[in-house]
Amino acid sequence: MKLLTYLAPAAALVALPSLGLAQEGPTPGVNASTDSVFIFNSLLFLIGGFLVFWMAAGFAMLEAGLVRSKNVTMQLTKNMALFSLAAIFYYLIGYNLMYPLGTWAMDGVLSGVWGPAVLEAVGVTADAADDYGYASTGSDFFFQLMFCAATASIVSGALAERIKLWPFLAFVIVLTAVIYPLQASWKWGGGFLDEMGFLDFAGSTVVHSVGGWAALAGALILGPRIGKYKDGRVNPMPGSNLALATLGTFILWLGWFGFNGGSQLAMGTVGDVADISRIFANTNAAAAGGSVAALILTQVLYKKPDLTMILNGALAGLVSITAEPLTPTLGSATLIGAVGGVIVVFAVPFLDKLKIDDVVGAIPVHLFAGIWGTIAVVFTNSDAALGVQLYSIAVVGIFTLVASGVLWFILKATVGIRVSEEAEINGLDTAELGMEAYPDFTKG
Repeated sequence: MKLLTYLAPAAALVALPSLGLAQEGPTPGVNASTDSVFIFNSLLFLIGGFLVFWMAAGFAMLEAGLVRSKNVTMQLTKNMALFSLAAIFYYLIGYNLMYPLGTWAMDGVLSGVWGPAVLEAVGVTADAADDYGYASTGSDFFFQLMFCAATASIVSGALAERIKLWPFLAFVIVLTAVIYPLQASWKWGGGFLDEMGFLDFAGSTVVHSVGGWAALAGALILGPRIGKYKDGRVNPMPGSNLALATLGTFILWLGWFGFNGGSQLAMGTVGDVADISRIFANTNAAAAGGSVAALILTQVLYKKPDLTMILNGALAGLVSITAEPLTPTLGSATLIGAVGGVIVVFAVPFLDKLKIDDVVGAIPVHLFAGIWGTIAVVFTNSDAALGVQLYSIAVVGIFTLVASGVLWFILKATVGIRVSEEAEINGLDTAELGMEAYPDFTKG
């Protein structure tokens, strides 16, 4: 996904001097058409980036709504902290680890470029830009950072209500600095999976399944919440605010237009803009398909629609279309999203049978639907090979599950990752933070 690895040729554009896009005076190697490509491509990254940033608010609201009121402040704290830490450590290590630009320490596997990200100089001129024929480095870094932070957000909700704050944040640092960038380099950095022909347009596997695998490893090692599974029964633990959860879902839906649309990686031609428009429409259709599928299926299975399933159905539809939002027709996109919604409705009780406690449904949404979406590429993109897609899913999954599991085990053995039984019963807001989200409702 990085600008310097994008290989599609930019078509010539008509200069737009009235918009201020043409250079003043004859600068060698510089022309108005190339200026326009650089400006519009950079603008796509910036707009897409701040839309994906808005997804951080969506994750925070979704999680705040789906946890119990005694743990809301903790979830909000985690989401603020994890995004900030991701920004710092992706800058320090992750960006160059993810994009070796052909410089490999181990060919196609490990980057040979180390050190913090470096932006272009202040007031850079066209002849000194890193990639004048494409886009600015700052816009690319900003866009890629948002994807990295989203991966960490996925883990937060699954492990809610029983994990300690600081060990969780230590995990986030390693995830965003090393685990996520390393596996992403295998596809988006031009690594060995990319060379094999693995297709993952905006990250059903590279982003979403990675967050899901990391969450699964944590949930297995952390264990379920007290009282969740007792005497062979699953005890429901309703969230504090379904209005917030619904708001969070709509925010995520909005942010996904930047997530998938920005991954076109170019907005300098008529074809690029038409493709971005197509991606927006397909992304929306998949979300709708997932939502409606969950709505109908929960009515059939439980005789009443389940709002939490409908919300996660929409998100599963979005995850499902993320691997290939360009090539499907609107009908195909709707069906791909609908399958994601069905997966969620069956996966949530399946995890409960295994006594894997996922508070917000992050594993069904991001891992299971992410796997489905990566496989579904073969149905609409003739360049995709099923064997390569399955192999890449397995490689990324095994690496992330093992790396995350080892890290969770180390944290558990050294500093501990679970709060005390008393703290869990009283709520992490008071026990870990001494601050409640809804003090007027709890103090009487």
